[in-house]
Amino acid sequence: MAAREAEAEPAPGARGRITITEIARRAGVSVPTVSRVVNGRSDVSPQTRARVEDLLRQHGHRKRVAASGTRAALIDLVFNDLDSPWAVEIIRGVEEVAHTAGVGTVVSALHGRSGDAREWMRNLRARASGGVVLVTSALEPVLHEELRALGVPLVVVDPAGSPAIDAPTVGAANWSGGLAATGHLLSLGHRRIGLIAGPPRLLCSRARFDGYRAALENAGLAVDETLVVPGDFRPESGFAGCNALLDLPEPPTAVFAASDQMALGAIEALRRRGLRVPEDMSVVGFDDLPEVRWSAPPLTTVRQPLAEMGKLAARTVLRLTRGEQPDSPRVELGTELVVRASTAPPARHG
Repeated sequence: MAAREAEAEPAPGARGRITITEIARRAGVSVPTVSRVVNGRSDVSPQTRARVEDLLRQHGHRKRVAASGTRAALIDLVFNDLDSPWAVEIIRGVEEVAHTAGVGTVVSALHGRSGDAREWMRNLRARASGGVVLVTSALEPVLHEELRALGVPLVVVDPAGSPAIDAPTVGAANWSGGLAATGHLLSLGHRRIGLIAGPPRLLCSRARFDGYRAALENAGLAVDETLVVPGDFRPESGFAGCNALLDLPEPPTAVFAASDQMALGAIEALRRRGLRVPEDMSVVGFDDLPEVRWSAPPLTTVRQPLAEMGKLAARTVLRLTRGEQPDSPRVELGTELVVRASTAPPARHG
């Protein structure tokens, strides 16, 4: 598994690299025509092919060559970050399908930086990847356009927002997961339930928050905005968010953290204040990462099928490389509440 690869050596005398769209403009042809040249298609006139290939050489683009006659010798798996067990579960699913199909996997992290995304695109062009699985990340529209021009199939897992191009997506039932997590706490008798939310730019975060709100409304309760604190899915934000909730004049009796890692951070914040879980505060997470069954106490959480999401994304990419279409452009796999020892009825004082 490789996070980065060296950039392919540019063609001799190559000028600065420009986009496929700009190549098309300078050649006086359409983007699909450039795509046909890049992918070695025969349905282009010799004069047009020569003009486009000359521009491609001048600007350091290489024609894509399929390895061993296979449309998909490699799958590119792209994350924003790789510092989470969540990412490992997705990788595990993708690699299982890829290994069975005899396809390699290249794993990259973009870290939200434009420069890293452009370097990844340069490397993708050099290695002639068969398809891309993009996970909870976003590419600039111009890079989406280049993928399309290169004829590289794209599948998005947990899209950050509406995909910039028409691409199949794979996700989990985040809304029903948020509903189940909050509903569980309500069923135990909690009425002041805090939420440590995920990044609002992500659709999955917004859906979990909407599920939280719907559960409260179903119980006749309005969302108390003071009980909703921001997070970024990392333990540190769970720690900070829980401390912010504990500092309220009337802290909540339970917390729904929109990721397991934030839930573990919240439990550590409670421990450092001498508070017990679930006796003093109940905590629910989201993901069901392998380690949370061994936390102290074992974490009640919403299981989303991360490895299965990776498998489905990889299968979809492989179908697209064979010219087949997915059964549905948007697939949501089910979530499930897993009750362990971190939740209990609220403590009765006095």
